[in-house]
Amino acid sequence: PPGDAEVIEFQDVSLGYAGKDLLSGVTLKLVPGSFHFLTGPSGAGKTSLIKLCYGELAVSAGRIELFGEDQANMARDDIARLRRRIGIVHQDCQFLDHLPLDENVALPMRIAGLETDEQALYELLAWVGLSGRATALPPSLSGGERQRAALARAVINSPDIILADEPTGNIDWDMSLRLLRLLTELNRMGKTVLMATHDLNLIRAAKSQV
Repeated sequence: PPGDAEVIEFQDVSLGYAGKDLLSGVTLKLVPGSFHFLTGPSGAGKTSLIKLCYGELAVSAGRIELFGEDQANMARDDIARLRRRIGIVHQDCQFLDHLPLDENVALPMRIAGLETDEQALYELLAWVGLSGRATALPPSLSGGERQRAALARAVINSPDIILADEPTGNIDWDMSLRLLRLLTELNRMGKTVLMATHDLNLIRAAKSQV
């Protein structure tokens, strides 16, 4: 809801594996309508931080609030409910290879028990430039098409925040810029965006758009 002060807030968060801290003392606020880049070398903890944002990992110390609710007090159903307000795009996006693209994109609605609005679905596919590939099976898609399809799937339920984990890692520069433009358009619509990337050139390119 518009009244939320923060979409996601970390308060002195730490995350450890096998007795070692991967992240420590992380404090941040993602406010509605903001755009953030998360950068650093491989192994720095970018993916882990993003997983903390949607409850896939639990903190070792500190506190995380999702939409004003303390993650530590949430039952599994609570986390599932709040995840509907979060769109996630992974670097290695997974699809059901036996289903056509349009059905893959609509899957989050089916999982949520919602009826698919066919017109809205095809408008979304047109927005990401895939209206001509609606009936294609995922194995036939190029890397850039897969990432744009993953973005469409991430936003089908109109989330408040989009978390993108190295979404341009497997695609060329021109397609990276195209995906970045789509993310900045979502941000202009009022969506909060957090994008993990090691590509500093992409961050520089975004400065003129965000």
